[in-house]
Amino acid sequence: MKTIGLIGGMSWESTQTYYRLINQRVRDELGGLHSARLVLYSVDFAEIEALQHQGDWDATAEILSSAGRSVEAAGAEFIVLCTNTMHKVAPQIEQAVSIPLLHIADATANVLKSDRITSIGLLGTKFTMEQTFYLGRLQDQGIRVIVPDEPQRERVHSVIYNELCQGVVKQASKNVYLDIIASLAERGAQGVVLGCTEIGLLVQNSDTDVRLYDTTNPDFS
Repeated sequence: MKTIGLIGGMSWESTQTYYRLINQRVRDELGGLHSARLVLYSVDFAEIEALQHQGDWDATAEILSSAGRSVEAAGAEFIVLCTNTMHKVAPQIEQAVSIPLLHIADATANVLKSDRITSIGLLGTKFTMEQTFYLGRLQDQGIRVIVPDEPQRERVHSVIYNELCQGVVKQASKNVYLDIIASLAERGAQGVVLGCTEIGLLVQNSDTDVRLYDTTNPDFS
């Protein structure tokens, strides 16, 4: 069993889901009292969030690169970054360590291609929906990416930071997300990627006829 390096805390609400799912998968595969060998470095998300909205990505890269070096020094054999948005600085983290970083957009693209998805909707923070570090990686795999319109992106972003990252789940926000998901399907999306690790706390496949790909869940279900 390899030792997993997790860089989490962005937010801890979703990082605990990573921890639970990884250990459940190991238990299911190996049985008995088996659990995952992993090293978790959890950052202070308040610092990261402030830097994100200031546009100081270099500072966020240094924080996460330092975290990467720490988990490597602790024995991790590869890194999982427990956030979609901060894959914006994945190249800097990769340069700071000698172990692999498993890129969440690559894993997502592999599943979409396996399901023969050629057109996908994308929900996430405004950074993820509007910049190329994530959706561009999907497009490079020949997948058309459809994002919500600007007012919808604002609403999706606001719910993530002001509600979900703080453990708040509201039915009204769920209804808004489901309406946006439906609108993406009407525009040609064959499914929707939940490209923020908190969104799965709000909506699941059982809530809609549109296929959802929850990037926090290794089975994307």
